[in-house]
Amino acid sequence: MRDRATIASMPRRPGPAPPRPFGDRVVAWQRKHGRRGLPWQGTRDAYRLWLSEIMLQQTQVATVVAYFERFVARFPDVRSLAGASEEDVLALWSGLGYYARARNLHRAARHVVERLGGRFPTSSRELAKLPGIGRSTAAAIAAFSSGERGAILDGNVRRVIARHAGIEGDPSAAATLARMWSEAEARVPPRAIEAYTQGMMDLGATVCLPRNPRCDACPVSGDCFALLHDRIGELPGKRRRSAGRRRRIAMLVVVSRGEVLLEKRPSAGIWGGLWSLPEAPADEPPGELLARDWGLEAAAIERLEPFEHAFTHFTLEVRPWRVTLRKSSRLAQGRGAVWMPLAEIPGAALPAPVKKLLLRNQSPR
Repeated sequence: MRDRATIASMPRRPGPAPPRPFGDRVVAWQRKHGRRGLPWQGTRDAYRLWLSEIMLQQTQVATVVAYFERFVARFPDVRSLAGASEEDVLALWSGLGYYARARNLHRAARHVVERLGGRFPTSSRELAKLPGIGRSTAAAIAAFSSGERGAILDGNVRRVIARHAGIEGDPSAAATLARMWSEAEARVPPRAIEAYTQGMMDLGATVCLPRNPRCDACPVSGDCFALLHDRIGELPGKRRRSAGRRRRIAMLVVVSRGEVLLEKRPSAGIWGGLWSLPEAPADEPPGELLARDWGLEAAAIERLEPFEHAFTHFTLEVRPWRVTLRKSSRLAQGRGAVWMPLAEIPGAALPAPVKKLLLRNQSPR
């Protein structure tokens, strides 16, 4: 039996090497496996980086690419965007959804031109003062445009942080978010912030997926709390959702002489600022609405196939009607209304479900 002195003098076997810092692993992974060739990569132009980050909010990269390329072709700099009409901006945005982003985009461009002399800011502090730019978006733009060191925490990155750090609770709750921000900031490396920021985005979008994550391809799986404790399906926690609300409306497709009647929606509310079809309560007879609100008489009313459209907080049930007018005279343009040629529908600033409805039912009457 060996005594303590002998044991103490024996050479020790080296234990497992501690893992490299989280940030270093993400940077190395991104440089080898991260996404490449996206049209907003490889530039420090804060304007283009800002456009891409706003478009990418709640929208997948595959969808954004074509919109981004059309947008910068039409508005190559902040002055051209600021000088455009809101209707032109919304028309190019049509189909991306969450139209408040487009209105804020336009407002921010005008702010930069009118108050900042057209020079787009590159610091997160100044970026966060612009409409539609929150803390995470400001940090991402600043990282890519000026190399400013800071943490991001978009939806995908929250999932990476929650799983790796073992953060429970409603991810939208203030206390949970505060913990996530603290953990996100602690993981930011001292250098290579651009590669790290892109790497966190890439990890959340392509590896640390909501379902069936690719843990075998993850550079930080070795010390991931969720993987080590078999809790991948539980983290992040579920967001508390109110009971699903439903709203029912009627939409009127009034077509005459190859044109359709549209009205301008108010700036506030769903589809704010876009042209759309006249609406009515679902149980109101369409003919009575046309006569009362528009001074039009219907010769025939045809029920079209109903559809639903899901918003973040409720589901819209739409009962559309196609209306053939009795009189040859039509409502004069005004009161926020216009007769739009059906041929212009594909490029018009219309809500995506409304555009689909019209394209399915656009035979002239």
